[in-house]
Amino acid sequence: MSTKADELKLDIEEFNNLLRQTSRQKCKDVLGLEIRRLQTELAKLVEENKTVATKSANVETNTQRYYEVKLNNYGWDQTNTTVKLYITLKDVHQLSKESVICDFTENTLNLRVVGLNNKNYNLTINNLCEEIDVNNSTVKTKTDMVVISLAKKVAKNWSHVTGVEKRITESKASSMADLGDDNDPGASMNNLMSLMKKMYQEGDDEMKRTIAKALTESQEKRGVGLSDFS
Repeated sequence: MSTKADELKLDIEEFNNLLRQTSRQKCKDVLGLEIRRLQTELAKLVEENKTVATKSANVETNTQRYYEVKLNNYGWDQTNTTVKLYITLKDVHQLSKESVICDFTENTLNLRVVGLNNKNYNLTINNLCEEIDVNNSTVKTKTDMVVISLAKKVAKNWSHVTGVEKRITESKASSMADLGDDNDPGASMNNLMSLMKKMYQEGDDEMKRTIAKALTESQEKRGVGLSDFS
């Protein structure tokens, strides 16, 4: 890695230390934005270095092109103190350590896998279900897999990985409780679907992905799809 990349890493680490120390939300937001900017700059630099190395090793003079791929699917499990995310990526174990980067804050993670089979992969979760211990959270590569270990700040069971999923579940439960057992089932379903539609239309990308996934899984059972939300 170049000296500039080392400096960027030190800057990111220092900003993360400041983020952990501040209690003001506005300060956290500003620091979070700067951290993400530096992370993007570091990822681009790693990509550029890898491209230069590839060109030097090959006789071919064609320019290497990388495609950006957003990751949405992962498996997960947990213990009382740790949540682990499992992301399947063929041949990821063949990359250098510097090509697999995961940065953490107390409520977020940003995974970048650079230069894997001419693609850059990214997994971003902006709102984890609970707070994590940044210093003890890690990322490792295994055969065809990336494993992210999130150290829980408080030893407790997580109902979901993301805060979005948690809010959706709580909203559903609240809506069903408000409807009561004596209401018409058809009206109950319409009420619930109206709530889901509102959350989908007003939500961010992460919210929309989560709702879309839930609808896809239940589409065959209930005949409800994203076309009902358009």
